[in-house]
Amino acid sequence: MTDLKKYKMFINSEWVESEDGKNFDSINPSTGEAWANIPEASANDVDKAVNAAYKAFSEGEWSSITPTQRGKYLRKLGEILADKSEELGKIESIDTGKLLKETRWQAKYIAEYFHYYAGCADKIEGSTLPVDKPDMFAFNMREPLGVVAAIVPWNSQLFLVAVKIGPALAAGNTVVLKASEHASAAMLEFGKIIEEAGFPKGVVNIISGHGDPCGKSLTTHPLVHRISFTGGPNTARHVIKNSAENFAQVSLELGGKSPFIVFDDADIESAVNGSIAGIFGASGQSCVAGSRLYLQEKIADKFLEKMINLSSKINIGDPLEDQTQMGPLATLGQMDLIQNEVSNAIKEGGKILNGGKKPSNREKGWFYEPTIIECPNQKLRIVDTELFGPVLSVLRFKDEEEVLKMANDTKYGLAAGIFTKNSARSLRMSKAIRAGIVWINTYRVVSPIAPFGGFKDSGYGRESGMQAIYDYTRLKTVWVNTSDEPMTNPFVMR
Repeated sequence: MTDLKKYKMFINSEWVESEDGKNFDSINPSTGEAWANIPEASANDVDKAVNAAYKAFSEGEWSSITPTQRGKYLRKLGEILADKSEELGKIESIDTGKLLKETRWQAKYIAEYFHYYAGCADKIEGSTLPVDKPDMFAFNMREPLGVVAAIVPWNSQLFLVAVKIGPALAAGNTVVLKASEHASAAMLEFGKIIEEAGFPKGVVNIISGHGDPCGKSLTTHPLVHRISFTGGPNTARHVIKNSAENFAQVSLELGGKSPFIVFDDADIESAVNGSIAGIFGASGQSCVAGSRLYLQEKIADKFLEKMINLSSKINIGDPLEDQTQMGPLATLGQMDLIQNEVSNAIKEGGKILNGGKKPSNREKGWFYEPTIIECPNQKLRIVDTELFGPVLSVLRFKDEEEVLKMANDTKYGLAAGIFTKNSARSLRMSKAIRAGIVWINTYRVVSPIAPFGGFKDSGYGRESGMQAIYDYTRLKTVWVNTSDEPMTNPFVMR
């Protein structure tokens, strides 16, 4: 067995091991074997990271530099990230099983997020207020919150880091970033980029560990002023409870069970490709995965014939190889969940049209075939259960009214896809669907300029866009008495 790659945490611009020497192994999902050793942060480690961030925010160099200077740091970070995209992408692929061609593209593209927020840093404006007092001048100003706890899951790590720390740093905050215990390596490697960009001490800190004590200590810490969490609803509930300890502001980007709706006037080839990208891209391990496919009855058979044909030819294999189209699942727990839910769907009347098992040619690793299950109705548990894997539930519908009810019949509300050539219908549907993101005749498109987030059990708050910066600031109102006359009766409110 080869030696495991050893990682350290990045606290106060220093590389450190966990205080008590505890660590855990990270597993390569392509082989099922350990490949790296990760520090397990103790409560004291978390405390050191938060205090370093608070000191940097309140009295360090970062606290006194101009917004334009903050932007220069972010721009440099983006430039270095773009140059290191290949090696960062490879680390993320080994750790998560995501395709290298996707992770290296993603690592390079997220540089644009840092460039965007670099430009936004000195565009955070206040406003004057036309108050009803003739001798008063009043204005608003936006100030950073303080220490931000940014918690990311194992999927799309670099992307999620960018959408969290980009606006947080642009607004003047400092950050403690917690990497997922299921895949921490890419986040710890990212610390080297932070170091090379020359950020002042304590501005960005990166820790690794499990929910308890690491996550709990971070989200309850009295010096944490905002928690930005991406993950599952169950963990989010713990985060919300923890925030009662410090009254930290909370934003949540959670799961999804996104509807992908195809009307009978749609471009079938385009819709099929969009659906495949939406559910089998990243092996379905995406919060916006289009995992509920709704087909209008007239074109359903034709659509499924094309989709089954293409899905059965998807090349499953090593995520580091360019010819691979779908890699493994990231964790053994996902594999178990998917196998159980697919089995249950069959018992409830679902029909497997493609896949439904491990590929016969992949003995090692956590691989699962692209799976399509036609469901007789919405009552099947699999229709509203997020699997985070390459499993698609298919249902048929008669008309716009029916599919709208079906699409909204879910506890989730993150994303939706609509394929139709009828522009009026697309606008009606996009307005009526309860989702934070709606893609029309496309799917899984992102931009640093476009806000990202959901409704209901998919969370609240928005990432990306200018709105994200405002979410990392607090509004302050300032009153100025412009009169030379002394104040009169102190017992009368003015």
